Amino acid sequence: MLSGIKVVSFCHFLQGPAGAQYLADMGADVVKVEPIDGAHERRWSGADVYVEGVSGFYLCANRNKRSIGIDLKTTEGKQVARRLIAGADVVMENFRPGVFAKLGFDDDALRDINPNLIFASASGFGATGPMATKPGQDLLAQARSGLMSVTGTPERGPTPVGAAIVDQHGGALLAMGILGALVRRLRDGKGTRVEASLINSAIDLQGEALVNYFAGGMTRDVLSREANLATWFHAAPYGVYPASDGHVVVSLCDSFVLAEALDSDGLRELVGVDRYVERDDYARRLASATARFAVAELAERFDRHGVWWAPINYYDDLLADAQLSHAQVFRQVNVRGRTIHLVNHPNRYDGEVPALRYLALEIGEHTREILDELGYADDEVQRLLASTAVVASREKDDAVARKAS
Repeated sequence: MLSGIKVVSFCHFLQGPAGAQYLADMGADVVKVEPIDGAHERRWSGADVYVEGVSGFYLCANRNKRSIGIDLKTTEGKQVARRLIAGADVVMENFRPGVFAKLGFDDDALRDINPNLIFASASGFGATGPMATKPGQDLLAQARSGLMSVTGTPERGPTPVGAAIVDQHGGALLAMGILGALVRRLRDGKGTRVEASLINSAIDLQGEALVNYFAGGMTRDVLSREANLATWFHAAPYGVYPASDGHVVVSLCDSFVLAEALDSDGLRELVGVDRYVERDDYARRLASATARFAVAELAERFDRHGVWWAPINYYDDLLADAQLSHAQVFRQVNVRGRTIHLVNHPNRYDGEVPALRYLALEIGEHTREILDELGYADDEVQRLLASTAVVASREKDDAVARKAS
């Protein structure tokens, strides 16, 4: 869908690379500009997971991008970057505010290079304001946005979400903003400055809760709730409940139906009560009722009565999940002889999963072909490589040498 759109990404960590990956999956030609020693996500991985030397962190957010290694602190490297920008529709960066400008690529410089450019920045707390220069990272945004406080309770304490959801959502919002800017340019011929931030992403994730909190005149006392209840603003039973061999969640359902499904006199006594006001008592009684049954028994009872529920899966349950398999949520990929599972692009277009076109395992894996597209002659490429203003992967260089011989 985005075939013909050229994106130059100066992004690292997760928010920026995730945003660029969404665009790449949709067909944009995304060139990932890396430092000559590689992007940060090549050099770090959660739980120290490396697949034949390739970081799991890198693999999760750099699909369908071509890689070029450039030293942006050199004059020659800046010139290569300027050529890339001149031919781009979109430039993305997620350095700390001001760093990209110090490298010579402020808004005015970019406008001189490419007047109709879409320039998209992602940061932790925005380009301006009292927090602009502070480190931006998912956990920090979860804390400052209040997300941890409402995921936890005053009794249990703040509780972080078990994944980098703010980064990932921030990447999606960044991609959404860029897509809107592309539509504007097609309509009006104008470039746009797009800005995304982790803190705004974290707030956006909580839109329903925040509106209800402020509009309802709430105080933090409302966060106190029975441990089974998932949120402060839903009525019971919305939450997590024990089975004899696991756990389930129960969402929205009729009180009488739920009582009948579990054949619970305790729940029958609460039919007709305000389940928000009496949420703690309701949750305790429901937990006692569900704990008598195995998950399979609850499944049969809940399905028969039309209760909205789900089993709680662990990661090692997911590959065998029939719906996830049907939806092709995961993709098997060969990484240097080892097969692993990557998470596919979340959307389907005309019923299809976007294809995997590139997976740049090496720093500068596509440096030579990108320089060729930019019009550099062979001797110029050799001079750039020799100066280390750019780098190309050894595997590619070895392949070129073998072909030449």
